[in-house]
Amino acid sequence: MTAPRTTPPLTLCCAGRPVARYTYRPHLDVRLAPRPYLHPVTTLHGTPVTELMPADHPHHLGVGIAVPDVAGHNFWGGRTYVRDRGPTALDNHGVQRHTAFNLRDPDGFVQELSWSVGEEELLRERRTVAATALTDTAWALDFTFSLTNTTAGTVSLGSPATNGRPGAAYGGFFWRAPKEADVPEAYTADAEGEAAVHGRPADWLALSGGGWTLVFAGATEPTRRDPWFVRSADYPGVGSSLAHTEPLSVGAGGTVVRRIVTVVADGRLTREEAAGLARKAVTA
Repeated sequence: MTAPRTTPPLTLCCAGRPVARYTYRPHLDVRLAPRPYLHPVTTLHGTPVTELMPADHPHHLGVGIAVPDVAGHNFWGGRTYVRDRGPTALDNHGVQRHTAFNLRDPDGFVQELSWSVGEEELLRERRTVAATALTDTAWALDFTFSLTNTTAGTVSLGSPATNGRPGAAYGGFFWRAPKEADVPEAYTADAEGEAAVHGRPADWLALSGGGWTLVFAGATEPTRRDPWFVRSADYPGVGSSLAHTEPLSVGAGGTVVRRIVTVVADGRLTREEAAGLARKAVTA
């Protein structure tokens, strides 16, 4: 049998250094909800800050957009949370397919994608990603996505939380960080620890591990209203929740837009340093 041809990933550069690779036509099992992803992402000094298909969650794919429930279809990967049944293996996975690049530069790109189940398209996405230098030890990943309903009816975006699992409102932008021997620190301007920052909105949220810090900031008002999904003890990951307590309904032809800017820094940042870099990244 001939192995499928692999499309080489794009290399994203910042200040003349490669800081990320973007696989936009992955060859993945459908149960992983195949989708483009950024991995590895590194600090300016080369420390990896993403993880791909870890043993604890093989459907975690570096940095990208994933939604567990799009009109009943799983664009997150793995099992589907079913009300009154729990996590259930279903044949309901969708695929995000690359359709075109509107722009491809060393420091960023604009991409068109189709969110489909079989031959049926549910959503069309425009994704804009850019790398910006902030300091000698920090850069910013600017990630904007717009999801447009291309069906004739309403499409709902949901999460396990909206389907009955408390505390599991993941879905939207998601960053899987590397698992290390020590649990990373999670903090905002006025709270510290997973329990204190999870499920709450904040202008910025930091995750700090061994020799690196990620600072996530909502760059638009709708994005800042979305609560953060945070895991640090079981595994390190941060997302911005599109559907926290209720499904997000998108009418025919309607569009949902979110923009998250992530500071990728070498070393551990203080609260003051994280806040300053978050402000700089959003306005850069």
